Amino acid sequence: MITVRPVLEIPSHDSFGLWPVSDVPSYDFMALDGTLTPDAVGTAVMALAIGNDVDPGDDRPPRPGDPLGGFLHGLLTVDPLFAAGGLEVTDTVTGTRLVPGCCAGLEDRGDWWHVLDGDGSAVWLGHDPSPSAERRGSTVRLTVDADADAGQWIDVPVAELRPLLAAVEEDLAGFLSLAARWAAEHLLDHAERVGDALARAVALTSRD
Repeated sequence: MITVRPVLEIPSHDSFGLWPVSDVPSYDFMALDGTLTPDAVGTAVMALAIGNDVDPGDDRPPRPGDPLGGFLHGLLTVDPLFAAGGLEVTDTVTGTRLVPGCCAGLEDRGDWWHVLDGDGSAVWLGHDPSPSAERRGSTVRLTVDADADAGQWIDVPVAELRPLLAAVEEDLAGFLSLAARWAAEHLLDHAERVGDALARAVALTSRD
C-alpha cells in the first residue's frame, strides 16, 4: 500500500513559549490534516512563522514591538510564503519512505502534477537527501535519494498516484479548517490575518 501525506518540517523550537506546542522533535516532519490536536496545530503555525521570520525591508511595514506581533510579522507580511516540507510517500509493504529534501516547500507540490500531466521528466524535490519523481509510461518512479550510490525507489501506477495527490488537498483543507478555529482561540487579535496567511502558505490546488 502506498500512502502520500503533506508534511511540514519543524524547526528548532526549544525556547518557544508564546502558545502550547507538541513535542515533535526539531527538524522532524509533521503531517498536516484535519485530525491534529490543538497543540499540533500550534506547532504547525509556529513552524510557518519561524520559516518566514525575515527582517522587513522597505517594501514591508516595520516589525511590531510586542513579542507576539513581532513573531508573527513575517508570516503576516511576507509574500510569497515558504512552507518547508512537501509530500511524504511511504510504501507500507517494503517500508521505503520518501521525504522532502532541504529547501523543498509544500507550496511547490504542484510540480508532482507536471510529472503526471506534463512531459513526465523528473522534478526537483529538495536536496540532502535529493528525492525525485519521474514518469515512466504508466508508472511514476519515486527515488528516495537520486544522489545516493545505492538508491531506493517506490514505483506507483499513475492511476493510483492521481487520487492520492488529490487526497493531499483534502488533508490540507482539513488542516486549514482546524487552524482557523485554533487561531480564533489562541490569537484572537490576529486570527483572521493568520488564517489568511496559512491559506496562502499551503495554497490549495485542484485537479480532476
